Amino acid sequence: MNRIRSTGLALFLSLCVGMLQSCAGQSRLVSDSRETVVEETFEYYLYFPPGYSDDGDHAYGLLLFLHGGGEAGQDLEMLKKQGPPKRLLEGPDLPFLVLAPQHPHPRKWWNTRAVKQLLDEVVASHRVDPDRIYLSGLSRGASACWEMAVNYPDTFAAMAVVCGMTPLPYAHWINPSLPIWVFHGTDDPVIPFSESEEMVEVLKKKGFDVRLTAYEGVGHNAWDRAYADESLYRWLDEQRRSKTAQKPRTP
Repeated sequence: MNRIRSTGLALFLSLCVGMLQSCAGQSRLVSDSRETVVEETFEYYLYFPPGYSDDGDHAYGLLLFLHGGGEAGQDLEMLKKQGPPKRLLEGPDLPFLVLAPQHPHPRKWWNTRAVKQLLDEVVASHRVDPDRIYLSGLSRGASACWEMAVNYPDTFAAMAVVCGMTPLPYAHWINPSLPIWVFHGTDDPVIPFSESEEMVEVLKKKGFDVRLTAYEGVGHNAWDRAYADESLYRWLDEQRRSKTAQKPRTP
């Protein structure tokens, strides 16, 4: 009789332990939801081409320019040292608007979702042709451009990037109808030339309209030559977003 009671008690304890272990296992995966909000404050330059008027009938193109890591911070004047802002101070006018935000965090990547929100607000409040929105950036900003091309495949009419990191898997997600111009110095010690070279080769095999300008013997600063090239701005101004844009391929 005692032996039967013992066996029953052992079985009962075993079942309890099993239930406790099951509950403990389930408690590690608790379903829940929470809304998160990420805010970003951008200072920026906005250039208006000659003849622009908010109450006119003509819609203009717009170039979104993202600077490199060295210009991140709180001093907006730094943006005048490179890229289209420098070109506008030294050269002739451009036929489209230029939006040049400053990334406020020196040691962080661009918050591309916040950049897209800023872009949308500027486009909505000015006379911008949505089929003529161009994207360009250098170094850290160029890397952000590749990311934006992936995340917003139906936004841009063309992209020009200078010496940026180019993750090869991005080639599967970029809109195949997006024209791309890549610039890079062959002796870049910061971001190797091979980053751009390999991405361009992959995109060409996929049938993209992509070109590569290699600056022989040039280091990381390929942007002075790239943004001084008037053919870049003529090329951008000629581009229009395809009305029958293909969707990015899913890998």
